[in-house]
Amino acid sequence: MLPVRRLTAVVLFIAAEPALAHGSEQHAGGPEWTLDPWVTVPLAALLLLFLVGRQRLDKRSKVERKRPWLFLGGWLVLTLSLVSPLHQGGERSFTLHMIEHELIMLVATFLLAASHAGGVLAWGLPRPLRRALGGGWKAPLSSLWRRLTEPITATIFQALVMWAWHAPALFDRTLASQGWHVAQHLSFVLSSLIFWSAMLDARRGSYLLSAACLFVTSLVEGALGALMALSASPWYSAYAAMGMSGIGLDPTTDQQLAGLIMWIPGGLVHGGAALGFLYHWLTSSEESHGLPTQ
Repeated sequence: MLPVRRLTAVVLFIAAEPALAHGSEQHAGGPEWTLDPWVTVPLAALLLLFLVGRQRLDKRSKVERKRPWLFLGGWLVLTLSLVSPLHQGGERSFTLHMIEHELIMLVATFLLAASHAGGVLAWGLPRPLRRALGGGWKAPLSSLWRRLTEPITATIFQALVMWAWHAPALFDRTLASQGWHVAQHLSFVLSSLIFWSAMLDARRGSYLLSAACLFVTSLVEGALGALMALSASPWYSAYAAMGMSGIGLDPTTDQQLAGLIMWIPGGLVHGGAALGFLYHWLTSSEESHGLPTQ
């Protein structure tokens, strides 16, 4: 493993590199990368915490940890969603914007939650902060996290966040203000991270409850996507004012395609996960009753 100081230098370079690349690409007319330090700095800090935490834990224990690639994969998908040209394209096409949101909420946060990297990230913090988290702050923070990751609570919270941010008044704000856009993406990341953590924590409830929550989520997301896909007029004034989207579609068709992406792939992911949990519930029920499984 690299020394901590060298890790810090590498991650800071990664955070600065998109800004340097962006400047040259703008002059060359190439693809645009997001510069906003409110996006790149937290992403770099998150990676740094993970790498430093892994190094410190490896020094303390040689136990094999099998989930680093889940975290790194989730971080990579999240980073590419937020800083690659896909993000800039989403400001000119609702379809590209929807693809960005689906990557964040269905792929990136699922991988991050499945990595169970909270302990590793805590070990990446400076010692005073780490001691504070392990001392007086531990009980209230653990209690808050437990309440937020109750399966029903997490399901309702994500549904409210999803529907609220797609209301025309709020969504138009995100297209007009970078601050509102950052707030939207942050709430998507947090709500879906809480949701997937709740679904993947088998100790918090039965597989049947997780299956039910995932099925409800597929309906909630599917309903919102269907409303967009079946609408005969665009919902968002900023996209409507463009005339043609960045991918050559009129605003109504662009919105309908975005709605289909939310409706079908989103519904399939949540519905498929629900079936997986239902299968685990059935097999665990058979085992508990001493019935042979096929």
